[in-house]
Formats: sequence, C-alpha cells, structure tokens
Amino acid sequence: MVKEIERAGFPVVHMCTVVPISLTVGANRIIPTVAIPYPLGNPALTAVDEKELRRKLVKKALKALETPVTEQTVF
Repeated sequence: MVKEIERAGFPVVHMCTVVPISLTVGANRIIPTVAIPYPLGNPALTAVDEKELRRKLVKKALKALETPVTEQTVF
C-alpha cells in the first residue's frame, strides 16, 4: 500500500516495529517504533513521558516527509 500511495505522488512514512519487513515491502521512508504490542507508546512510562515519546516519533515522521529520498531510508 505504501508504494502505491507514493506512486500516486504522496510521500509516505512507514512507522513500524520490524524494519526488515518494511524494507522487504519497499517502503521509502521508515521510522522504527517502540515495540510490536505498542508501536507508538510504552505503557510502562508515565502519561507525560509517553506523550513526549509519541510527540518525538511524530516529529521524526514529519521530518522524514520533508526529506527527499531516492532510495529506502531508515530515519
């Protein structure tokens, strides 16, 4: 799906916990996330710390969207 959306002209960031799978499916911009059951969070953190973790991941994804890439890139 990621490749088809990019083919239509929209940049995509694939946020995932298993980077080799993203590389296999051909995602161009890849952001590693936390863990399989909690890709964008960590229930062991306080609510404030978890919010900051999520904010950092989203900011990283937005930066990746702004970055021109010519090949698969893991940020």
